[in-house]
Amino acid sequence: MKTVSDFVGKNMAWIVLIIAAAALFMPGTSLWIQTNWINYLLMVVMFGMGLTTKLSDFAIVFKRPGDVIIGCTAQFAVMPLLAFLLGKLFGLNDELLVGVVLVGTCPGGTSSNVITYLSKGDTALSIGMTSINTLLAPFLTPLLTYLYLRTSVHVDAMLMFISIIQVVVVPIGLGLLINRLFGKYTQRISDALPTVSVIAICLIVASVVSHNSEKILSTGLIIFVIVILHNMLGYLCGYLIGVLFKMDLPRKKAVAIEIGMQNSGLATTLAGSAFPDLAMATVPGAIFSVWHNISGAMLAGWFNRKTDNAEE
Repeated sequence: MKTVSDFVGKNMAWIVLIIAAAALFMPGTSLWIQTNWINYLLMVVMFGMGLTTKLSDFAIVFKRPGDVIIGCTAQFAVMPLLAFLLGKLFGLNDELLVGVVLVGTCPGGTSSNVITYLSKGDTALSIGMTSINTLLAPFLTPLLTYLYLRTSVHVDAMLMFISIIQVVVVPIGLGLLINRLFGKYTQRISDALPTVSVIAICLIVASVVSHNSEKILSTGLIIFVIVILHNMLGYLCGYLIGVLFKMDLPRKKAVAIEIGMQNSGLATTLAGSAFPDLAMATVPGAIFSVWHNISGAMLAGWFNRKTDNAEE
């Protein structure tokens, strides 16, 4: 099982890309995955995150609070602002603007931890930032979404809060509790969890892409350009923030990856639940889910070759 998980982890970007391409150009292959499954699939991913998270992972918050505060502040300051500015700059309609902003206001994705590890970055800092960002999300994601979109569409912040509690906080909390109480048993299945999470992520991407294939194709290249710019500028801003605060290279890598990679599965879920009349709002999250795994894998390859000596 460990061999399978290692293979899946290293080739996640290509697996997601192949699944997404099949769903986009041959939607009939994935239409059986109902959109109302997405919440449950994301809950599986979050539950798996909880099972692999220990209370000791939060120790970094107390050992190095400055790094965590910088990373978390940057996460919720940089990505929402970039999303809003890009949406306005390219003149997106309200439906797509909602989707892009939702991607920006969501916390960092769990895949950032894997990419940071593969990049030889500060994995402990990455896990700490992801954990804290996820706990802050029920409050900051609805608030920021409301602040950026209140003049464009009606934003039900309370509904978003409840959705995030149900889909993110409760599953992670249950995973943490089970890991705490039955650690010796969860350890036995830990090798299988990455594979389960990737399968769930692939099913989410396949469902969203297949059910929105015509809409995705009809948007043209503009939404792809915005998603790529959003992600890449997030990496760049994160790295420059690390430079600004004189972080060492492993921490720069962790902050760059954490800021650039978003929980786009959550963004897609929120688009469907909080904005049911805006069908196109799910599109940016679906595209981001595919792209950031590809870009993350490429960035990991480049970062992996970059050392402090090479930087000096």
